[in-house]
Amino acid sequence: MDYVSILTNLLAPARDAATYATYRVVSIVFIVLMFVAAIAAIILVFLQPGNSQGIDALGGSSETFFGKNKGKSTEATLKRWTIICLVVLAVLAIVFFILQIDGIWS
Repeated sequence: MDYVSILTNLLAPARDAATYATYRVVSIVFIVLMFVAAIAAIILVFLQPGNSQGIDALGGSSETFFGKNKGKSTEATLKRWTIICLVVLAVLAIVFFILQIDGIWS
């Protein structure tokens, strides 16, 4: 029993060397893109302020400039980019999963 060929078949669904090389390059590219999107999403979440107002929440709501113009503030921009990064990460993960199907590479 040839253990090297069994291990090679487990590592990639490709049967010949050229397809296997293409499979590896595509997999590495998708993994790097997912890693970058995940790190960007984590950093953007850490940059966002908390929803809690602390002791100010006990006094009731006060209208501020940032409350009126929330769509143009940095907080809204950070939330928008966080959503974009997470959607990109989800799409990349789904495409990466689909590329793991054996029928695509054989």
